[in-house]
Amino acid sequence: MYSLKEIKAIIRTMFLLIISGILFALCSNFGNKSLDQRLQKVLDRGIKKYNVRGVSAAIVFDTDSAWVGTSGISHDTISMKPDMLFSIGSITKNFVAALTLKLVENGTLSLEDSLSRWLPVYPYIDSNITIRQLLNHTSGIYMFWNNDDLWDALKKDRNRIWTPEEVLEYIKEPHFLPGEGWGYSNTNYLLMAMIIEKATSSTLSSELKKYLWESLNLQNYYLWLADSIPKNQAHVFGDNFQYGSSEKDLTFLPRASHESITYGSSGIVTTAVDLAKWCYILFEGNVLSEESMNEMLGFVDFSPQNNMKGYGLGVQLFTNIIPNDKKAIGHGGGNIGSATYMIYLPEYSVSIVVMVNAFPTNSVDYFSEGLIKELLKSI
Repeated sequence: MYSLKEIKAIIRTMFLLIISGILFALCSNFGNKSLDQRLQKVLDRGIKKYNVRGVSAAIVFDTDSAWVGTSGISHDTISMKPDMLFSIGSITKNFVAALTLKLVENGTLSLEDSLSRWLPVYPYIDSNITIRQLLNHTSGIYMFWNNDDLWDALKKDRNRIWTPEEVLEYIKEPHFLPGEGWGYSNTNYLLMAMIIEKATSSTLSSELKKYLWESLNLQNYYLWLADSIPKNQAHVFGDNFQYGSSEKDLTFLPRASHESITYGSSGIVTTAVDLAKWCYILFEGNVLSEESMNEMLGFVDFSPQNNMKGYGLGVQLFTNIIPNDKKAIGHGGGNIGSATYMIYLPEYSVSIVVMVNAFPTNSVDYFSEGLIKELLKSI
Protein backbone atom coordinates (compact mmCIF):
# COMPACT_ATOMS: atom_id res chain seq x y z
CA MET A 1 0.00 0.00 0.00
CA TYR A 2 1.15 3.53 -0.83
CA SER A 3 1.02 6.27 1.79
CA LEU A 4 -1.02 9.40 1.12
CA LYS A 5 2.22 11.32 0.56
CA GLU A 6 3.43 8.78 -2.01
CA ILE A 7 0.07 8.84 -3.81
CA LYS A 8 0.22 12.65 -4.04
CA ALA A 9 3.77 12.43 -5.42
CA ILE A 10 2.70 9.88 -8.06
CA ILE A 11 -0.26 12.04 -9.09
CA ARG A 12 1.98 15.11 -9.34
CA THR A 13 4.53 13.23 -11.48
CA MET A 14 1.81 11.94 -13.81
CA PHE A 15 0.37 15.44 -14.13
CA LEU A 16 3.77 16.89 -15.06
CA LEU A 17 4.32 14.13 -17.63
CA ILE A 18 0.93 14.80 -19.21
CA ILE A 19 1.57 18.55 -19.37
CA SER A 20 5.05 17.96 -20.84
CA GLY A 21 3.56 15.66 -23.48
CA ILE A 22 0.94 18.24 -24.43
CA LEU A 23 3.55 20.99 -24.70
CA PHE A 24 5.83 18.74 -26.76
CA ALA A 25 2.98 17.89 -29.13
CA LEU A 26 2.05 21.55 -29.50
CA CYS A 27 5.64 22.51 -30.23
CA SER A 28 6.03 19.65 -32.70
CA ASN A 29 2.85 20.56 -34.51
CA PHE A 30 3.91 24.18 -34.68
CA GLY A 31 7.28 23.16 -36.11
CA ASN A 32 5.72 20.86 -38.71
CA LYS A 33 3.22 23.53 -39.66
CA SER A 34 6.06 25.98 -40.17
CA LEU A 35 7.94 23.47 -42.34
CA ASP A 36 4.77 22.72 -44.31
CA GLN A 37 4.33 26.40 -45.04
CA ARG A 38 7.95 26.86 -46.13
CA LEU A 39 7.80 23.84 -48.42
CA GLN A 40 4.56 25.05 -49.95
CA LYS A 41 6.10 28.46 -50.61
CA VAL A 42 8.88 26.79 -52.61
CA LEU A 43 6.27 25.27 -54.91
CA ASP A 44 4.25 28.47 -55.20
CA ARG A 45 7.33 30.58 -55.96
CA GLY A 46 8.60 28.11 -58.54
CA ILE A 47 5.32 28.14 -60.45
CA LYS A 48 5.58 31.90 -60.85
CA LYS A 49 9.32 32.00 -61.49
CA TYR A 50 9.29 29.42 -64.29
CA ASN A 51 5.79 30.02 -65.60
CA VAL A 52 4.94 26.31 -65.45
CA ARG A 53 1.37 25.21 -64.95
CA GLY A 54 1.66 22.76 -62.09
CA VAL A 55 3.87 20.76 -59.77
CA SER A 56 3.30 17.76 -57.51
CA ALA A 57 5.85 16.89 -54.84
CA ALA A 58 6.33 14.53 -51.91
CA ILE A 59 8.84 13.99 -49.12
CA VAL A 60 8.94 10.68 -47.24
CA PHE A 61 10.56 10.74 -43.79
CA ASP A 62 9.80 7.13 -42.86
CA THR A 63 7.33 4.42 -43.80
CA ASP A 64 4.52 6.17 -41.90
CA SER A 65 5.34 9.85 -42.39
CA ALA A 66 5.21 11.94 -45.55
CA TRP A 67 4.65 15.50 -46.71
CA VAL A 68 2.69 15.95 -49.92
CA GLY A 69 2.29 19.25 -51.72
CA THR A 70 0.99 20.64 -55.00
CA SER A 71 0.77 24.01 -56.66
CA GLY A 72 -0.72 25.35 -59.86
CA ILE A 73 -3.02 23.56 -62.23
CA SER A 74 -3.27 20.39 -64.24
CA HIS A 75 -5.24 22.12 -66.99
CA ASP A 76 -7.92 24.78 -67.49
CA THR A 77 -9.18 25.56 -63.98
CA ILE A 78 -8.41 22.09 -62.56
CA SER A 79 -5.94 22.33 -59.69
CA MET A 80 -3.04 19.93 -59.47
CA LYS A 81 -3.90 17.13 -57.02
CA PRO A 82 -1.61 14.73 -55.14
CA ASP A 83 -3.26 11.64 -56.64
CA MET A 84 -2.63 12.70 -60.24
CA LEU A 85 -0.45 10.37 -62.29
CA PHE A 86 2.72 11.36 -64.13
CA SER A 87 4.96 9.50 -66.55
CA ILE A 88 8.36 9.27 -64.83
CA GLY A 89 10.46 8.80 -67.97
CA SER A 90 13.99 7.53 -67.36
CA ILE A 91 13.39 6.88 -63.66
CA THR A 92 11.96 3.65 -65.08
CA LYS A 93 15.60 2.56 -65.41
CA ASN A 94 15.86 2.41 -61.63
CA PHE A 95 12.98 -0.08 -61.49
CA VAL A 96 14.40 -2.18 -64.32
CA ALA A 97 17.77 -2.29 -62.56
CA ALA A 98 16.12 -3.29 -59.26
CA LEU A 99 14.15 -6.01 -61.05
CA THR A 100 17.34 -7.27 -62.68
CA LEU A 101 19.03 -7.50 -59.30
CA LYS A 102 16.04 -9.43 -57.91
CA LEU A 103 16.50 -11.89 -60.78
CA VAL A 104 20.20 -12.10 -59.93
CA GLU A 105 19.29 -12.89 -56.34
CA ASN A 106 17.12 -15.84 -57.38
CA GLY A 107 19.70 -17.15 -59.85
CA THR A 108 17.87 -16.33 -63.07
CA LEU A 109 20.51 -13.84 -64.20
CA SER A 110 24.07 -12.85 -63.39
CA LEU A 111 25.52 -9.37 -63.73
CA GLU A 112 28.38 -10.97 -65.64
CA ASP A 113 26.11 -12.65 -68.21
CA SER A 114 27.02 -11.54 -71.71
CA LEU A 115 24.49 -10.55 -74.33
CA SER A 116 25.42 -13.70 -76.25
CA ARG A 117 23.85 -15.86 -73.56
CA TRP A 118 20.39 -14.37 -74.05
CA LEU A 119 20.15 -12.49 -77.33
CA PRO A 120 21.12 -13.01 -80.97
CA VAL A 121 23.83 -10.98 -82.66
CA TYR A 122 22.88 -7.45 -83.74
CA PRO A 123 24.90 -5.11 -85.95
CA TYR A 124 27.16 -2.68 -84.06
CA ILE A 125 26.50 -4.41 -80.72
CA ASP A 126 29.32 -6.42 -79.13
CA SER A 127 27.82 -9.68 -77.84
CA ASN A 128 30.47 -9.82 -75.10
CA ILE A 129 28.89 -6.82 -73.36
CA THR A 130 27.64 -7.79 -69.90
CA ILE A 131 24.42 -7.04 -68.06
CA ARG A 132 26.44 -4.92 -65.63
CA GLN A 133 27.69 -2.78 -68.52
CA LEU A 134 24.16 -2.31 -69.78
CA LEU A 135 22.90 -1.19 -66.38
CA ASN A 136 25.71 1.28 -65.65
CA HIS A 137 26.01 2.61 -69.22
CA THR A 138 29.60 1.45 -69.79
CA SER A 139 28.69 -0.69 -72.82
CA GLY A 140 29.47 2.00 -75.37
CA ILE A 141 26.36 1.06 -77.37
CA TYR A 142 25.01 3.79 -79.63
CA MET A 143 22.06 5.78 -78.30
CA PHE A 144 19.23 5.22 -80.78
CA TRP A 145 17.79 8.55 -79.62
CA ASN A 146 20.57 10.27 -81.57
CA ASN A 147 19.51 8.92 -84.96
CA ASP A 148 17.41 11.54 -86.74
CA ASP A 149 16.07 8.93 -89.15
CA LEU A 150 14.40 7.16 -86.23
CA TRP A 151 12.84 10.42 -85.06
CA ASP A 152 11.51 11.11 -88.52
CA ALA A 153 9.91 7.67 -88.64
CA LEU A 154 8.44 8.11 -85.17
CA LYS A 155 6.79 11.43 -86.02
CA LYS A 156 5.25 10.08 -89.23
CA ASP A 157 3.12 7.59 -87.30
CA ARG A 158 2.75 8.12 -83.56
CA ASN A 159 0.32 5.20 -83.31
CA ARG A 160 2.87 2.68 -84.53
CA ILE A 161 4.09 0.14 -81.97
CA TRP A 162 7.73 -0.63 -82.64
CA THR A 163 9.38 -3.93 -81.81
CA PRO A 164 12.79 -3.83 -80.10
CA GLU A 165 14.32 -5.42 -83.19
CA GLU A 166 12.99 -2.59 -85.35
CA VAL A 167 14.51 0.00 -83.02
CA LEU A 168 17.87 -1.79 -83.09
CA GLU A 169 17.98 -1.38 -86.88
CA TYR A 170 18.77 2.29 -86.24
CA ILE A 171 21.87 1.56 -84.16
CA LYS A 172 25.17 2.93 -85.46
CA GLU A 173 28.82 2.49 -84.53
CA PRO A 174 29.43 2.26 -80.76
CA HIS A 175 30.61 5.35 -78.90
CA PHE A 176 33.53 3.41 -77.32
CA LEU A 177 34.63 -0.14 -76.59
CA PRO A 178 32.82 -1.95 -73.75
CA GLY A 179 34.13 -0.91 -70.33
CA GLU A 180 36.35 1.86 -71.72
CA GLY A 181 34.10 4.84 -71.05
CA TRP A 182 30.72 6.00 -69.86
CA GLY A 183 27.85 7.12 -72.05
CA TYR A 184 24.16 7.33 -71.23
CA SER A 185 22.17 5.24 -73.72
CA ASN A 186 18.53 4.19 -73.69
CA THR A 187 19.57 1.28 -75.92
CA ASN A 188 21.15 -0.38 -72.88
CA TYR A 189 17.82 -0.63 -71.11
CA LEU A 190 15.93 -1.68 -74.23
CA LEU A 191 18.32 -4.64 -74.43
CA MET A 192 17.92 -5.23 -70.70
CA ALA A 193 14.15 -5.47 -71.06
CA MET A 194 14.66 -7.96 -73.89
CA ILE A 195 16.95 -10.08 -71.68
CA ILE A 196 14.47 -10.04 -68.78
CA GLU A 197 11.67 -11.23 -71.03
CA LYS A 198 13.86 -13.93 -72.57
CA ALA A 199 15.16 -15.19 -69.22
CA THR A 200 11.75 -15.25 -67.52
CA SER A 201 9.59 -16.26 -70.51
CA SER A 202 7.35 -13.41 -69.38
CA THR A 203 6.83 -9.68 -69.95
CA LEU A 204 8.52 -6.71 -68.35
CA SER A 205 5.19 -5.57 -66.94
CA SER A 206 4.44 -8.96 -65.36
CA GLU A 207 7.88 -9.19 -63.78
CA LEU A 208 7.73 -5.65 -62.38
CA LYS A 209 4.40 -6.51 -60.78
CA LYS A 210 5.58 -9.88 -59.49
CA TYR A 211 8.89 -8.84 -57.94
CA LEU A 212 8.30 -5.20 -57.03
CA TRP A 213 4.83 -3.71 -57.09
CA GLU A 214 2.70 -6.58 -55.82
CA SER A 215 5.27 -8.16 -53.53
CA LEU A 216 5.98 -4.78 -51.89
CA ASN A 217 2.31 -3.71 -51.92
CA LEU A 218 3.12 -0.64 -54.02
CA GLN A 219 0.00 1.07 -55.32
CA ASN A 220 -0.65 3.24 -58.39
CA TYR A 221 2.03 1.87 -60.71
CA TYR A 222 1.42 1.32 -64.42
CA LEU A 223 3.46 0.66 -67.55
CA TRP A 224 2.57 2.30 -70.86
CA LEU A 225 1.38 -0.08 -73.61
CA ALA A 226 1.06 -2.95 -71.12
CA ASP A 227 -1.48 -1.50 -68.68
CA SER A 228 -4.62 0.58 -68.93
CA ILE A 229 -3.65 4.00 -67.58
CA PRO A 230 -6.38 5.58 -65.40
CA LYS A 231 -7.82 8.93 -66.46
CA ASN A 232 -6.62 10.81 -63.38
CA GLN A 233 -3.46 11.85 -65.18
CA ALA A 234 -1.98 15.30 -64.73
CA HIS A 235 -2.31 17.04 -68.07
CA VAL A 236 1.11 17.57 -69.62
CA PHE A 237 2.39 20.24 -71.97
CA GLY A 238 5.24 20.66 -74.44
CA ASP A 239 6.23 20.64 -78.11
CA ASN A 240 5.84 16.86 -78.48
CA PHE A 241 9.49 16.63 -79.56
CA GLN A 242 8.81 18.87 -82.54
CA TYR A 243 11.43 21.40 -81.59
CA GLY A 244 10.44 24.99 -82.16
CA SER A 245 6.75 24.17 -82.26
CA SER A 246 4.33 25.89 -79.93
CA GLU A 247 3.45 24.31 -76.58
CA LYS A 248 0.19 22.38 -76.37
CA ASP A 249 -1.70 19.88 -74.23
CA LEU A 250 -0.21 16.47 -75.09
CA THR A 251 -2.00 14.34 -72.52
CA PHE A 252 -4.19 12.23 -74.74
CA LEU A 253 -2.43 12.59 -78.07
CA PRO A 254 -1.10 9.40 -79.74
CA ARG A 255 2.17 8.27 -78.14
CA ALA A 256 2.47 4.54 -78.85
CA SER A 257 5.51 5.01 -81.08
CA HIS A 258 7.40 6.95 -78.42
CA GLU A 259 6.52 4.53 -75.61
CA SER A 260 7.45 1.46 -77.66
CA ILE A 261 10.78 2.90 -78.78
CA THR A 262 11.72 3.71 -75.18
CA TYR A 263 10.60 0.31 -73.84
CA GLY A 264 12.69 -0.61 -70.81
CA SER A 265 14.23 2.85 -70.51
CA SER A 266 10.96 4.70 -69.85
CA GLY A 267 7.24 4.05 -69.51
CA ILE A 268 6.29 3.82 -65.82
CA VAL A 269 3.41 6.00 -64.61
CA THR A 270 2.74 6.81 -60.94
CA THR A 271 2.16 9.63 -58.42
CA ALA A 272 4.69 11.76 -56.56
CA VAL A 273 4.03 10.24 -53.16
CA ASP A 274 4.05 6.67 -54.45
CA LEU A 275 7.36 7.23 -56.21
CA ALA A 276 8.80 8.83 -53.04
CA LYS A 277 7.73 5.74 -51.07
CA TRP A 278 9.53 3.48 -53.53
CA CYS A 279 12.64 5.66 -53.34
CA TYR A 280 12.60 5.49 -49.55
CA ILE A 281 12.14 1.74 -49.14
CA LEU A 282 14.66 0.96 -51.89
CA PHE A 283 17.50 3.04 -50.52
CA GLU A 284 16.68 2.19 -46.92
CA GLY A 285 17.52 -1.40 -47.86
CA ASN A 286 14.02 -2.89 -47.80
CA VAL A 287 13.87 -4.16 -51.40
CA LEU A 288 17.22 -5.73 -52.26
CA SER A 289 19.77 -7.75 -50.33
CA GLU A 290 22.78 -5.95 -48.91
CA GLU A 291 24.96 -7.46 -51.64
CA SER A 292 22.59 -6.28 -54.37
CA MET A 293 22.41 -2.78 -52.90
CA ASN A 294 26.20 -2.60 -52.88
CA GLU A 295 26.17 -3.53 -56.56
CA MET A 296 23.50 -0.93 -57.34
CA LEU A 297 25.46 1.78 -55.55
CA GLY A 298 28.80 0.92 -57.16
CA PHE A 299 29.15 4.23 -59.02
CA VAL A 300 31.13 4.84 -62.19
CA ASP A 301 32.57 8.33 -61.70
CA PHE A 302 32.96 10.84 -64.52
CA SER A 303 33.14 14.57 -65.13
CA PRO A 304 29.77 16.14 -64.23
CA GLN A 305 27.23 15.86 -67.03
CA ASN A 306 23.99 17.81 -66.68
CA ASN A 307 22.77 16.89 -63.17
CA MET A 308 24.98 13.86 -62.46
CA LYS A 309 28.59 13.02 -61.68
CA GLY A 310 28.36 9.26 -61.24
CA TYR A 311 26.15 6.34 -62.23
CA GLY A 312 25.55 2.98 -60.58
CA LEU A 313 23.09 0.31 -61.68
CA GLY A 314 20.05 2.40 -62.54
CA VAL A 315 21.06 5.09 -60.04
CA GLN A 316 22.63 8.46 -60.63
CA LEU A 317 24.78 10.46 -58.26
CA PHE A 318 23.40 14.00 -58.36
CA THR A 319 25.55 17.08 -58.49
CA ASN A 320 24.76 20.65 -57.34
CA ILE A 321 21.41 19.70 -55.81
CA ILE A 322 22.31 19.65 -52.10
CA PRO A 323 24.65 22.03 -50.21
CA ASN A 324 27.84 21.24 -48.30
CA ASP A 325 28.90 18.35 -50.57
CA LYS A 326 26.32 16.01 -49.07
CA LYS A 327 25.35 13.00 -51.18
CA ALA A 328 22.14 12.86 -53.19
CA ILE A 329 21.26 9.76 -55.23
CA GLY A 330 18.28 8.68 -57.32
CA HIS A 331 17.33 9.44 -60.91
CA GLY A 332 15.85 12.07 -63.16
CA GLY A 333 13.34 11.54 -65.91
CA GLY A 334 11.59 13.37 -68.71
CA ASN A 335 8.83 12.22 -71.00
CA ILE A 336 6.20 13.71 -73.29
CA GLY A 337 5.23 16.89 -71.43
CA SER A 338 6.55 15.94 -67.97
CA ALA A 339 9.76 16.11 -65.94
CA THR A 340 10.54 14.32 -62.66
CA TYR A 341 13.28 14.02 -60.05
CA MET A 342 13.51 11.17 -57.55
CA ILE A 343 16.09 11.94 -54.85
CA TYR A 344 17.31 10.17 -51.72
CA LEU A 345 19.55 11.82 -49.11
CA PRO A 346 21.52 9.02 -47.36
CA GLU A 347 22.79 11.20 -44.51
CA TYR A 348 19.23 12.16 -43.59
CA SER A 349 17.25 9.04 -44.59
CA VAL A 350 14.68 11.01 -46.54
CA SER A 351 13.36 10.84 -50.11
CA ILE A 352 12.08 13.69 -52.28
CA VAL A 353 10.12 13.55 -55.53
CA VAL A 354 9.18 16.48 -57.77
CA MET A 355 6.93 16.16 -60.82
CA VAL A 356 6.20 19.02 -63.24
CA ASN A 357 3.70 18.93 -66.11
CA ALA A 358 6.07 20.51 -68.62
CA PHE A 359 8.93 19.31 -70.82
CA PRO A 360 11.47 20.63 -71.40
CA THR A 361 11.89 22.70 -68.20
CA ASN A 362 14.58 23.62 -65.68
CA SER A 363 12.05 24.13 -62.93
CA VAL A 364 12.57 20.65 -61.43
CA ASP A 365 16.04 21.73 -60.29
CA TYR A 366 14.61 24.82 -58.62
CA PHE A 367 11.84 22.90 -56.87
CA SER A 368 14.16 20.10 -55.72
CA GLU A 369 16.91 22.37 -54.44
CA GLY A 370 14.37 24.62 -52.71
CA LEU A 371 12.60 21.76 -50.94
CA ILE A 372 15.91 20.25 -49.81
CA LYS A 373 17.12 23.63 -48.50
CA GLU A 374 13.98 24.15 -46.42
CA LEU A 375 13.98 20.56 -45.24
CA LEU A 376 17.56 20.68 -43.98
CA LYS A 377 16.75 23.76 -41.90
CA SER A 378 14.46 21.58 -39.80
CA ILE A 379 16.69 18.52 -39.46
